[in-house]
Amino acid sequence: MVGGNSRAARGGLANGDDWWGGLAEAGYSAGVAVSLPLPSRAMTELKIRIITTGGTIDKIYFDATSTYEVGASQVVPVLTEANVSFDYIVEQACQKDSLELCDDDRADIRRRVLAAPERCILIIHGTDTMTETAKYLADIPDKVIVFTGAMAPARFRASDAPFNFGCAVAAVQLAAPGVYIAMNGRVFPGASVRKNREKGRFEPI
Repeated sequence: MVGGNSRAARGGLANGDDWWGGLAEAGYSAGVAVSLPLPSRAMTELKIRIITTGGTIDKIYFDATSTYEVGASQVVPVLTEANVSFDYIVEQACQKDSLELCDDDRADIRRRVLAAPERCILIIHGTDTMTETAKYLADIPDKVIVFTGAMAPARFRASDAPFNFGCAVAAVQLAAPGVYIAMNGRVFPGASVRKNREKGRFEPI
């Protein structure tokens, strides 16, 4: 984390600005030790609640029948492999393809988020109806809620799951309270994004 007055801290990096240029603008010079602020108590005691609902990220491919089924959550294996240093708790809400989710499922997810003592909530969700569930939680105050998922199962070697998950973990720590979707290397406001099925990615609207 860089100094609070730097261009990087103000979000300039998202616009393609040079990282060192931001530090130079803030008064830092090459070859000079930079004193960064210590993490706050809230950051050092970070705990993230991860609510899983299934989706492509957890799917298993059955080669004999060329079919997919939602299997056990892959959250813990991904976090273990990444050797993360924050505390987390994993809670399974359901184990469904997101096209199978109904209003009762969304009401249950909402109840779980409201009941959670943690401020940081990460929701693993299928991509097809992720935006619908995000809208269902939009009015929940004082929590950072980040949705993520994958276009290919986490069990596949060539999967976007670990990348999306890492992006979501960073977003849930840094974003202001609200609902977000972290996919394809971007963090979108939950109400201002759509899935482009043709291009296989999420886009702002």
